[in-house]
Amino acid sequence: MLKTIATAMVLAMAAPAVAQPAAAPAAAAPATVAYIHAGALLDRPGQPPRGNSTIVVRDGVVAEIRDGFVAPPAGATLVDLSRRFVMPGMIDMHVHLWGIGGDPLRERLARMTTDDADDMMTSVANARKTLEAGFTTVRDLGGDARGIRALRDAIERGDVAGPSIVNAGQMISVSGGHGDGTNGLAEEWADAVHAHQMNVCDGADECRRAVRRQVGLGAQVIKFAATGGVLSNVAGGLGRAMTPEEMRAIVETAHALGRKATAHSHAAEGTRAALEAGVDSVEHASYLDDDTIRLFKAKGAWLVPTEIAPIAALAQARSGALPPATIPKAEAAAAAMHASHKRAFAAGVKFAFGTDTGVSKHGGNATEFAQLIDLGMTPAQAIRSATVDAADLLGRDDLGLLAPGKRADIIAVSGSPLEDVTRLEHVDFVMHRGVVAKRPAA
Repeated sequence: MLKTIATAMVLAMAAPAVAQPAAAPAAAAPATVAYIHAGALLDRPGQPPRGNSTIVVRDGVVAEIRDGFVAPPAGATLVDLSRRFVMPGMIDMHVHLWGIGGDPLRERLARMTTDDADDMMTSVANARKTLEAGFTTVRDLGGDARGIRALRDAIERGDVAGPSIVNAGQMISVSGGHGDGTNGLAEEWADAVHAHQMNVCDGADECRRAVRRQVGLGAQVIKFAATGGVLSNVAGGLGRAMTPEEMRAIVETAHALGRKATAHSHAAEGTRAALEAGVDSVEHASYLDDDTIRLFKAKGAWLVPTEIAPIAALAQARSGALPPATIPKAEAAAAAMHASHKRAFAAGVKFAFGTDTGVSKHGGNATEFAQLIDLGMTPAQAIRSATVDAADLLGRDDLGLLAPGKRADIIAVSGSPLEDVTRLEHVDFVMHRGVVAKRPAA
């Protein structure tokens, strides 16, 4: 068969060329232009908002911002947000779009009766809920690697409504760690899962290979489980799971392949080892001591707080929706996290907004803001953590603020969230890459 194909290719290349008529030049597509009238505009979070303003959007990018309400020229679309507060689209640095999410009892009951096609349909719905909640970019930190990559690309093509995704593929874990899919499964199921796992590693060399596999599957960021986790069905606690050598191998390989690395970590020992390994950010960081806080600052690493996750997990565990092994871990993490984060913020550790949505329900991401205020942040600081600061951690200078040349990811709410940040729980208008995804109710 291969010989036949090769022969056909040779004959085709050897055949004389037949003159073809010159193709007519393609007509340039007309520019898509929108004029957005903003009653108040927070174009650069962290700075005071502007008054009445007009944002000119051309082909999905902010072209200019003018003072006052400028009448659109012929052919341009007018978006009237003159009675609303307008700001950049928000960024959630920790979500899980794949599968049911936010309803663990339903997920457990459906685990043996659904497959990847079902999970993909659910992830499409989760993506839409997230976008309509005002989050125009997310970092997906664990799901089916091929499925999330496909969802990411479908959104970028405009085939599916959802936020832009920076995807991690599957979280890298050691055997028996938080991320080993065989935990707690009966033998026949564990054997089937083990045969297909590409994210579990033991020893530095295997962990390097695991990173390369995730990158090969399309991962744009690498996540690993430095410690145990609340939701893994194993009573292994929340202590350090990986060796420092394994963490260094993961971070070095990720960086060598142009990816940032983030660590799931609860125990301070695991967080310190991840920071020493050069990780770019730490998720959760539930238990912090003074030495670990100082190391965060010395390394310039970011803390992604996920404050609403242990609250949701604890409620689910106590209701019986989670396996018994998760209950003591949920109680411990919920008790420790908030106090640790208060100390870290007061000490000047950098925070980037993240929720772990998928533990909590999709679309409720903005409920995290109230928790950030309780840490000591002002509304302006909390908003900055979900815009400018999150974009900084992503390494994306086209996101997080509104200025000429930046992406037209724009949201609007009724009333100023600088006065009441919980107003961001009710977003009226969403534009993603210049396309309106949600309009105010009539």
